[in-house]
Amino acid sequence: MGKADVGLLKAKGQTMGREILVRDAAAGDYGQWRPLWDQYNAFYGRHGDSALSEEIVQLAWSRFLDLDEPVHCLVAEYEGEIVGLAHFVFHRNTITIENTCYLQDLFTAPGVRGKGVGRVLISTFYDRAKQAGTVGVYWHTHSTNQTAMQLYDQVATNTEFVVYRRTLPDS
Repeated sequence: MGKADVGLLKAKGQTMGREILVRDAAAGDYGQWRPLWDQYNAFYGRHGDSALSEEIVQLAWSRFLDLDEPVHCLVAEYEGEIVGLAHFVFHRNTITIENTCYLQDLFTAPGVRGKGVGRVLISTFYDRAKQAGTVGVYWHTHSTNQTAMQLYDQVATNTEFVVYRRTLPDS
């Protein structure tokens, strides 16, 4: 399924009792997506002097809308408002013939946490990965993100892997 497809999935949240609509991001969603993206980044310490540059944010957004990019953005709507986002990337790997898919970012608005939005976003992410022919998906979260881990432990397996990272100096 391409980014141009509407790709709608309607599902009921666990406790919301109302419909959560998950779909591909569209150009007109930027104004509602951006505050969620900023909140997500602030949660991980990227705010103020360490905030992502405007160039990076705009490039990410343009990639989500570009059919030729392997980077995708789903948004979750509740009562006409975007209340969640999921960004994922398809890529090759060395242990399967098929591509794999990395859920890079998942965020729901604080007011709807625990109401099924994250679960529906993950379910849609799984569907998209399966439709693309991948055999597996993965993601990581910070060890202090206990709220998210309560959901993740229900929908995936904690592999106990530790992530190492290094920023490379300019040449």
